[in-house]
Amino acid sequence: MGYFRLIDTPSVLKELDEWLRRRLRMCLLKQWKRPKTRRRNLVALGIPEEWACNISGSRKGYWRLSLTPQMNKALGLAYWREQGLVSLVETYQSHRQPA
Repeated sequence: MGYFRLIDTPSVLKELDEWLRRRLRMCLLKQWKRPKTRRRNLVALGIPEEWACNISGSRKGYWRLSLTPQMNKALGLAYWREQGLVSLVETYQSHRQPA
């Protein structure tokens, strides 16, 4: 959070948090190598079949696909909290509270 004291830049932490979640979404997409696996996993995460087909059959790169609304819905904040990912912004806010 800072070397000697708490930094006062929540916007930087927010951007870093967003980038980290996008990077994790990209890694999951990369892990699901085959289109059939992507479609099956996205449907299991609650995405409609049509959206899952659009994502799984796309020729766009992993980084580009990780920013789509479908991926944001499937792997949103709730999913990452469930997986145990700690939000940098929330941690910052909890440390900023006066004791």
